[in-house]
Amino acid sequence: MPPTRRIFLQQLALGAGTLVFTAPRFQLAWAKENLGLPRSTPEAEGVASGAIQAFLDGLAAAKQEMHSVIIARHGRVIAEGWWAPYEAKLRHTMYSMSKSFTSTAVGFAVAEKKLTVEDRVVSFFPKDLPETVSDNLAALRIKDLLTMSVGSAREPTHDMVKEQNWVRSFLGHSITHAPGSVFMYNSAATYMCSAIVNEVTGQTVLDYLTPRLFEPLGIEEPAWEACPRGINTGGWGLSVQTEGLAKFGQVLLQKGKWQEREIIPASWIEEATAFHIQQPAPAKPARPKETNDWLQGYGYQFWRCQHGGFRGDGAFGQYTIVLPEQDAVIAMTGEASNMQAQLDLVWEHLLPAMKPAPLPTDSAAQTRLKMTLEGLALPLPKGQPTSPAAERVSGKTFRLEASDLGLESVLFTFGKDSALVAFQAGQDTHRISCGFDKWVRGDTALPSTPPRIIAGGTPAPGTEHPLVACGAWKDERTFEMKWRYYETPHHDTVTCTFDGDKVQIALVPSVGRAGRRPVLQGTAS
Repeated sequence: MPPTRRIFLQQLALGAGTLVFTAPRFQLAWAKENLGLPRSTPEAEGVASGAIQAFLDGLAAAKQEMHSVIIARHGRVIAEGWWAPYEAKLRHTMYSMSKSFTSTAVGFAVAEKKLTVEDRVVSFFPKDLPETVSDNLAALRIKDLLTMSVGSAREPTHDMVKEQNWVRSFLGHSITHAPGSVFMYNSAATYMCSAIVNEVTGQTVLDYLTPRLFEPLGIEEPAWEACPRGINTGGWGLSVQTEGLAKFGQVLLQKGKWQEREIIPASWIEEATAFHIQQPAPAKPARPKETNDWLQGYGYQFWRCQHGGFRGDGAFGQYTIVLPEQDAVIAMTGEASNMQAQLDLVWEHLLPAMKPAPLPTDSAAQTRLKMTLEGLALPLPKGQPTSPAAERVSGKTFRLEASDLGLESVLFTFGKDSALVAFQAGQDTHRISCGFDKWVRGDTALPSTPPRIIAGGTPAPGTEHPLVACGAWKDERTFEMKWRYYETPHHDTVTCTFDGDKVQIALVPSVGRAGRRPVLQGTAS
């Protein structure tokens, strides 16, 4: 191991469906300032500041919850912003944006002649094959995994992640159609790409990519969820900073070159981002093919876009959009309710604003844009900082009725500027500090937090997650908190309703697919 890199391997509980979390932490041997993208002004790179302002205004008007955006032109960042409490230094869960990084790991393995995309999947896992190997399973190639054309009749991921051995579960899943013939989105297929890289290199995708991609690009402390056997999930679970996405997009745009040396083989980028298979209609969103960014074709874990572009994308709007014709990269994170609407705003405002030559300086527009970007913030809960009920219930412990969360009691302490909520579960106390009209940072291992839409890679019990919390009294009896898990797109709205010696606590996740939690019922001790 090079002395400039320190790797910390944390293996959590190995039960089926729990997380083995691997997160290398390294110190770069070269100056960080030489690894960042250079900065410029919009007009210097041929983009009107007013167009970027209109894009941001459009996102706000469409009520798209954004967490970050970086716009780069000609290799220089011309606009960047984070919606507080999100920050540039913080990692963010990428969901299926992770897939494009897994594809890149396969590309490195191809370049190093450890495999080819024509290799049969069954050849890598002789001990995990079903008793009878069907013709379709025998024919399945790595290329079919990469292009989401396994041939499954239904997506196998949710069945797969319930098992201890995900590889064996995938290989035992029936393949109805000839591999390579039918597109169907399949996150389990990407996990299999990760497992194959693990098999041929003896390293997780995260460790394999670290010296080849993350370190050269200066992407610090990436983290990736893993299956119970320690193989990175591949199709989801990567966490990096937004500038890491922008750098990844830039090196793709530059055909693999970074600071005058080839990081990713150009031939792989060309192959991986090309059109390989057509998605079947109908697809969401329901609109004509020519304006539907989910019907422009699919590559090797990359989506083709309108206007000659391509992208990696993840649920809720985790994007790396590469526009070769415009020499531009756009990276975004958030909890968007309509991902096509995000792209529509890019096509409406940013694309036509990208001119071939520099524009005259527009100081007024630049100043306004700078102020907008610096002032980006997600809304705080609205209400009052106190209530007559606050003094009455502060310091009281409420015994909770039995629930699936295993919480036994809760103590509320209300102060002048903040509140403390402490849940008790056996010997464990889960304390969350909550500001009034401000976010307060902390962390929590409270059961069922943060919200998730997929069970695979679920952290082991007791894993702490960073969050910020803010609260307000909605009325005399109702105290509402927002808990934002700022390394994920998601948050909880926690509503505490006091009625005499009773309290009712509803924990509602921001994403319905995360599942419902029980409403907690408590009585003052």
